[in-house]
Amino acid sequence: MKAEFDGYSGNYDELLKDPIRDFFAETSAAFHRRKWLVLQDFFARRRWSTKNRRWLDIGCGKGDLLRLGRSSFEQALGCDPSDEMLKACGDLDVRRQTEDGLLPFADSSFDLVTAVCVYHHLTGADRRAVTKEAWRVLRPGGIFAVFEHNPWNPATRIIVGRTPVDANAVLLTAGKVRRIMRAACLTPVKTSNYLFFPERLFAVMGRLEKWLAAVPAGGQFAVFGMRGDQSP
Repeated sequence: MKAEFDGYSGNYDELLKDPIRDFFAETSAAFHRRKWLVLQDFFARRRWSTKNRRWLDIGCGKGDLLRLGRSSFEQALGCDPSDEMLKACGDLDVRRQTEDGLLPFADSSFDLVTAVCVYHHLTGADRRAVTKEAWRVLRPGGIFAVFEHNPWNPATRIIVGRTPVDANAVLLTAGKVRRIMRAACLTPVKTSNYLFFPERLFAVMGRLEKWLAAVPAGGQFAVFGMRGDQSP
């Protein structure tokens, strides 16, 4: 994965371009904003204040999501195995992940861990390893949020199938993510589906998208799992 994304980093945004994707939003920034809104909605519904909490974004890439949310946290950090992707993170607190299946952070050091469109690039064994590591670095009661492409959405499957950075992607359902979480002693507490509407419609129909969050038909989904005291 490191070598693969080192090769993509120079023209990453160009490689993501697709007519259907571009119809939904003209820039990648809009997709990051939608993810941040999903996180904010989760925080608000659980009355979960972030101001005194620490956040880790696994596979942070060029740090786009971290930049959107870092001011809301006491500390926001990222990690990624790709040196070239991390070169764009000079304004962020990031670490390079040098060992497969091992995050470069201490036990019980974060309140929130995210993995955004990471799992479809991993094998089954690597997904399980990352999930166990997320459990390890979370504090009891902490939240692990996995964002992924929805394989039940036909447009998503078309886009992924012809996007170079997803050439080796293996999509997984929200149900599969929940099973992986449970195996790592994380309790799934919410699944949110989103990207039902293109950006120009979302501006006036965002409330409706929230009502559709339980319908597994959006372009992407997020599964939120909570760490308990039991060890995986």
